[in-house]
Amino acid sequence: MDLRSLGLASFGAATVAWLLLAALLAVRRSGNRTGNLLLAAVGVQVLWAGTLTLMLVPWPPAFVLGRALEAVRSLVWIVLLLQLLGNARPVPADDDPLDRTRRRALALVAALGAASLAIDFLDPQATLAFTVRTLLAVTGLVCLEQVYRNTDPAHRWSLKYLAIALAGLFSFDLLLYSDAMLFSQLDPSWWIARGFANALLVPLIALAAARNPQWKLDISVSRSVVFHSAALFASGAYLLLFAGVGYYIRFFGGEWGAAAQTLVLFGGAIGLLVVLMSGTARARLRVFLSKHFFSYRFDYREQWLRLTDALSQQRDDAQADDLPHRALRALAHTVESRGGALWLRNGDALHCVARQSYRGPREALPLADPLVAFLAEREWVIELDEWRNHRDRYDGLALPDGFESYTSGWLLVPLLLERELLGLVLLERPLAPLAIDWEVRDLVKAAARQAASYLGVQRAVEQLVQAQQFESFNRMSAFVVHDLKNLVAQLSLMLRNAQRHRDNPEFQADMLSTVENVIDRMQGLLLQLRVGARPVEQPAPVRIADALGRAVAGRHGLQPEPSLEIDASVAKRSVLAHADRLERVLGHLLQNAADACAASGIIRVRARAEDGEARIEVEDNGKGMSEEFVRTRLFRPFSSTKAHGMGIGTFESREYVRELGGSIEVDSHEGSGTTFRIRLPLASDPTLSGAAPAGPVAAGV
Repeated sequence: MDLRSLGLASFGAATVAWLLLAALLAVRRSGNRTGNLLLAAVGVQVLWAGTLTLMLVPWPPAFVLGRALEAVRSLVWIVLLLQLLGNARPVPADDDPLDRTRRRALALVAALGAASLAIDFLDPQATLAFTVRTLLAVTGLVCLEQVYRNTDPAHRWSLKYLAIALAGLFSFDLLLYSDAMLFSQLDPSWWIARGFANALLVPLIALAAARNPQWKLDISVSRSVVFHSAALFASGAYLLLFAGVGYYIRFFGGEWGAAAQTLVLFGGAIGLLVVLMSGTARARLRVFLSKHFFSYRFDYREQWLRLTDALSQQRDDAQADDLPHRALRALAHTVESRGGALWLRNGDALHCVARQSYRGPREALPLADPLVAFLAEREWVIELDEWRNHRDRYDGLALPDGFESYTSGWLLVPLLLERELLGLVLLERPLAPLAIDWEVRDLVKAAARQAASYLGVQRAVEQLVQAQQFESFNRMSAFVVHDLKNLVAQLSLMLRNAQRHRDNPEFQADMLSTVENVIDRMQGLLLQLRVGARPVEQPAPVRIADALGRAVAGRHGLQPEPSLEIDASVAKRSVLAHADRLERVLGHLLQNAADACAASGIIRVRARAEDGEARIEVEDNGKGMSEEFVRTRLFRPFSSTKAHGMGIGTFESREYVRELGGSIEVDSHEGSGTTFRIRLPLASDPTLSGAAPAGPVAAGV
């Protein structure tokens, strides 16, 4: 390519680049003086670059206009710098040295501008013309130094890119025209490269304008565009480097040069593909761009839209894609984390309900745990490394052993629904190191509150559905009570007539038929209503051995028949309960165990005292239950795996045990059986006989 063609490309690129910037400035234009001067300077740059392009066409009128614009171009930038120098002292004193410097600089600029224009029209190639242009470049650098030095250090960051751009612009002119002064002519190569050099300054001017809202360049550069542009630029530079290396090898490699060049290019392409597919490399690039090219580290609009989409959109191809898993993924992606675990409140503890790429602790956290209480009170995001090194900042907070020793843990984030702690999230370390500052903490807290609002809505909906189901259950109970009343009336009538007609064969036959009909109808009712009404009397001492004995006796003769083992430590101990309801709970667990086993199965019932509590175990070797079923469905009302089950028994059993101050634990594995453990507080008097009246055994709850 000859110098003329290269010059056309150089100044053509400069014209297009400055024209785009001028268009953006014109769209956001306001009455601000600095903004108007910036738009004027950029407009002169467009005219200057376009005129020099026309000079290479050539177009004769462009030569005259180009000489004038050469001086005007430098003058308008200097005037802009003097305006910025005045902005550094918005209210100057009567005898302000800085104001005097501005006035003298304006007079000098006016004189230099007039001299440059006059000399350009007389003899543009004279040494004096090069001297004046050199002086203009020096004046521009001096003004730039004054502006930067007199600007408040706290605000210099807003002028940093403008200072770099104008330093490059005036320095290039200084080198170009000082060289021309020495040799009495312009260097063609330097003059042609001037267009490309000026085009490279456009992004710096745009960034400077974006950092100064008062200039009214309200450009919101998409981080996604910057990320992909930077990745594309880096990829292009990488490929150009390998192409140059390949060309060098081919040129000097002799016979093996072509083969070596092919191998180098292939290896470079594979290496680029590996880097582009690396999540760590992409994360590091995002961190670098956020640190160095944006006043805020995050694009909050994009973060909010992505978070909302992640919480609301369910992926059909995901195995675990319920709302807790979606919330966990959304929070992890917000800070480029690999994954983590999510705990949600259920009853009197926080339980781990979702995890991704996580191998840390999953134990339930009681509400009385110091960590749970701290998060509920302070609402802080805890950085585990900071907690390990500076525990005094967290008031000496003690974390559970699993959290303290889990080195891959990074952040503990509370899930707050208004002032209620709904749960917490433990995030893994990010793909690239990310400094935790106020902006990261605020972003994570805002995202966690949004996720908590979704989880809270889901919880409220589930509670509403349960309430509606209980309402339906209550309505059904009214019909059952009505039928029972009719059956009792039948039996009462039959009993009154029995005294008079008990020797009558026809009455006896009718009585047997009535009893059979009542039994059939009551069995039908029992299939619909498995749990009786709660008694109103207060709990009384019930001997554990007697309650277990009656519950096991209820399955006498049925297969499989349970075995009973009562430890001496609990043989004479009692608990405060309602005898019939406690036996109903035990009967329900025995019935569930029998339903899960074959006729030849094994059911063991064991009881012992432990730490002031009665520990009752019902163990079977049946088909067992999955972890997901135990966590999500076992204790949920109206959820049953039985064909005729209502899903009330297990839920009612747990609620009653909790009402007594105890708990129910489940240990189950598919294919190997299930163990239910009931813990109940022992009565204070170990010698209590527990002669409470025993209710009927309800093994089929």
